[in-house]
Amino acid sequence: MFKNINILDEKDKRLRKISEEVTILSKEEKQLIKDIIKFLTYSQIEKLAEKYDLRPGMGLAFPQVAISKRVIIIVYEYEEGKFDNYVVINPKIISHSEELIAADTGEGCLSVNRDVEGHVPRFARVTVEGYDEDGNKIHIRSREELSIAFQHEIDHLNGILFYDRINKKKPFITDGSIRLI
Repeated sequence: MFKNINILDEKDKRLRKISEEVTILSKEEKQLIKDIIKFLTYSQIEKLAEKYDLRPGMGLAFPQVAISKRVIIIVYEYEEGKFDNYVVINPKIISHSEELIAADTGEGCLSVNRDVEGHVPRFARVTVEGYDEDGNKIHIRSREELSIAFQHEIDHLNGILFYDRINKKKPFITDGSIRLI
């Protein structure tokens, strides 16, 4: 069903490259975006995830499917069975909160096929600027879980994997300096 979505494993050196700015998306890349949205949506619906043997995922960046271009896709379930889709071309974080948060159970990644323990400090709120698929400038304000997703996916564009941000000496944050969500 999702044969054209081949997610690179963390060992693949292409995940560590800095992606190129996008000037124009090909017809195939636009179709791939639609397929990724469907893939991510299905992966978050338990029955469909089981049927198609999908690991749950909220976002994918083009580098994860071996395309070194600055494109991220996030499918965010804001309410049971209701999703918002975000496709951002050449995304940049233009502002962020001072407050830091971390996912209580840690982060995961469709390119990392193992459990990685530790908290990843992220900004509680970010504003992302970029372009939609038609070249229109967009601004997205996000908070909490969605903010974490944007930062995670933008990291992929810069060759950074989430576990690079875990403090090796103190992987779990217990001192209250960062709010766990």
